[in-house]
Amino acid sequence: MNPTPSAASRPVSIAALGECMLELQGQAFGNLRQTFGGDTLNTAVYLARCGGTDLHVHYATALGDDSLSAGMLERWAAEGVLTGLVQRLPGRVPGLYLIELDEGGERRFHYWRGQAAARSYFDAASTSLEEQAEALDALYLSGISLAILPQAGRERVLALMTRMRAAGKVVAFDNNFRPRLWDSVTDARYWYGRAFAAASIALITADDHQALHGLPDLAAAVSAAQALPVAEIAIKRGALSAIVGGSGNGSGWQEVATEAVPRVVDTTAAGDSFAAGYLSQRLRGAMPAQAAAFGNRLAARVIQYPGALIPREAMHDLLQG
Repeated sequence: MNPTPSAASRPVSIAALGECMLELQGQAFGNLRQTFGGDTLNTAVYLARCGGTDLHVHYATALGDDSLSAGMLERWAAEGVLTGLVQRLPGRVPGLYLIELDEGGERRFHYWRGQAAARSYFDAASTSLEEQAEALDALYLSGISLAILPQAGRERVLALMTRMRAAGKVVAFDNNFRPRLWDSVTDARYWYGRAFAAASIALITADDHQALHGLPDLAAAVSAAQALPVAEIAIKRGALSAIVGGSGNGSGWQEVATEAVPRVVDTTAAGDSFAAGYLSQRLRGAMPAQAAAFGNRLAARVIQYPGALIPREAMHDLLQG
């Protein structure tokens, strides 16, 4: 499978769908640092950095009409992420989470996202994402993208995925699984099954797949992922090699080694950056193993810095190729 659009003379256009929240870092009742974060937003930023002029990266979400939402939009645009698919909802605000660090550096997360604007993206009769789907070459979303939406919104997403895939576009689904966002694991399995059936590329974090299906170990999770009816599959196994293949790959499965790093500082966005590295290469015609190698290189760089979005200059050498 080669997902590169036929019109190679123009930039490839991809939309990432999901939620970005305000982030507070530090000690409760102490000094806090404010920033923002979200799995698909992280991927969109790294896609924009890696894609250069070859990729047009859009982010589809809902925000409020408050100053914090406006500040987030300004920062996304500064990263080269296009915001024309963002809906601004009067009176609403973004979600919020706090990362609390203990004396040993361990992190604990607290979330306030129940009334976040992103959950209402599909409340309107039609969205900019649905209306502009024909002009897009690819769509990227995650299990979190589905989890935050009400049932009607999930149905709209699945219909969009199916329509875009039928039109020959790339539909990439990342399995990021967060149990606390779902009513039950049975509910999550149902929606994940439908999402995989509608996708042309599956990006699998093996331990998330293991947790979703209650599998005994990582090897069982890999075997289950390899059995998914998706034409192209990339399986991430932490520090172990990535595995690429899929039901549409006649050459079988290939292992792609990760890169050793001198010290892991923060694993936040390791999977998000891998997804960006992988898709940035595949959308420009690289083969899956080559794309996974670049995804591994980018993820290895990201985990050597604190936070989800590392300084752009820290990955300058990676962008030269």
